[in-house]
Amino acid sequence: MADKVLEQAQDVTAAATPADRLAERSAQFTTISGRPIQRLYTPEDLPDFDYQRDLGEPGQFPFTRGIHATMYRGKLWTMRQFSGFATPEQTNRRYRYLLAQGQTGLSVAFDLPTLMGYDADHPICEGEVGKCGVSVSSLADMETLFEGIPLERVTTSMTINSPAAILWAMYLVVAEKQGVDWNKISGTIQNDILKEYIAQKEYIFPPQPSMRLVVDTFEFGARHVPRFNTISISGYHIREAGATALQELAFTLRDGVEYVEWGVRRGLDVDEFGPRLSLFFNSHNDFFEEIAKFRAARKLWAHLMRDRFGARNPRTWLCRFHTQTAGVSLTAQQAYNNVVRTAIQALAAVLGGTQSLHTNSLDEALALPTEEAVTLALRTQQILAYESGVANTVDPLGGSYFVERLTLDMEKGCLDYFDKINAMGGMIAAIEKGYPQKEIAESSYRFQRALEEKRKIIVGVNEFVTEDRPIPILQIDESVRDRQVERLRRLRQTRSQQAAGASLKALERAARATENLMPYILDCVRAYVTVGEICDTLRGVFGTYEETSVL
Repeated sequence: MADKVLEQAQDVTAAATPADRLAERSAQFTTISGRPIQRLYTPEDLPDFDYQRDLGEPGQFPFTRGIHATMYRGKLWTMRQFSGFATPEQTNRRYRYLLAQGQTGLSVAFDLPTLMGYDADHPICEGEVGKCGVSVSSLADMETLFEGIPLERVTTSMTINSPAAILWAMYLVVAEKQGVDWNKISGTIQNDILKEYIAQKEYIFPPQPSMRLVVDTFEFGARHVPRFNTISISGYHIREAGATALQELAFTLRDGVEYVEWGVRRGLDVDEFGPRLSLFFNSHNDFFEEIAKFRAARKLWAHLMRDRFGARNPRTWLCRFHTQTAGVSLTAQQAYNNVVRTAIQALAAVLGGTQSLHTNSLDEALALPTEEAVTLALRTQQILAYESGVANTVDPLGGSYFVERLTLDMEKGCLDYFDKINAMGGMIAAIEKGYPQKEIAESSYRFQRALEEKRKIIVGVNEFVTEDRPIPILQIDESVRDRQVERLRRLRQTRSQQAAGASLKALERAARATENLMPYILDCVRAYVTVGEICDTLRGVFGTYEETSVL
């Protein structure tokens, strides 16, 4: 059979005219990341391919075809629209609306002051409160954010990093106040500080104390909140900063290795916290490259956990990941084209085997999404799930010569990056040397040059340009800050100052020692100490981080 396929391929090649071959040679066929693509893939491109070793059955090691035997036939992916804006009351209304529209999980977008560990009334926050996400400065805000939403019945993902332990503590206390057992709640905190140093730059503390806080959440979660993912190791922001698909894969998984090494050094068994490690990937425009990336991620992660760290629990081997369609691919020009881009990216995520998915809204290159736009984004997922048929079988592209070659190439390229980073002394050492930052900057520059030279086309931007029509966008006015500042003023007047002060002093003492800080942060939260007050206390002990520029 293979010989017949090769004979047919040779016949087609022979039939091509000289003009056809000249046109093919003059064009550049590459993925969006710049990886060359052949005209045709045949069995010769997989000379040593072994089904059990390289592919295997879905639900079985190395999970290339999916982490569950039945995948979406058993349970659809979680539809989790990233959402948050203005005040907790306004975001709460959006959450209730989305759940009523069929969304199956929540995802909290926090504003920049919260992400950076400042309260809404800090002078540095003027003009930013509630603008890129919801403003949360205290437990009172978190209570309002989830008012009327039973936390034992919905999973919640929170995109928060430097102050992740603090916002997670607030969520746990809200569950307490709802009378919900911590053993029954589930969700994810992003909590990935390494990718902040690499790409997103929303860090507060230096790497060493930041990693201590991350491992504190691993330890506390494994022992007290066993169904919660205490990290979402994130390639999404690495890709948004300009990384290639391969760089996103390699830097994300190597960050994961670093976190596991730190957990093991703490004295934790990898099987104690490993099952609650999750990952988060970008789904960009190059359909097949993205699918190959997701498949390679599962295979590599399974081998890392089993072979490098000696994990015995099969759940530790599983690469469970959330996907978001590529925000960086959205254009302000001809914004309705973004609906098409998002649908293609979402389909790649589904065919790649994602566990949950956020589909970007058409207006996100201009503002946070309107209710109409986010509904259309959710409907995109629902049409894929219920109308397209792609959920009916597991890994339908498995066995494609092209997809399997791309997957193997992703795997090899990732391991090559691992060798370079290991030689530098690990991921933190590589970050301090500026290595991943420099790699991303160079790939971003190459892609921009390709756009300017029209070797890559973005419809409506550098080709097929037309005059744009304005679209309605969500406006966040300055009254949001006024309301949040007034809320903080009332909070500080009515809380027990003695309890707040005592809890902060206890946290400071513990931070100067080596204890797990989660119990102390929880005590602060219960006393209605604010995000800014807790972060300021930790700043006083740990200091802050400034990146060294590498040219």
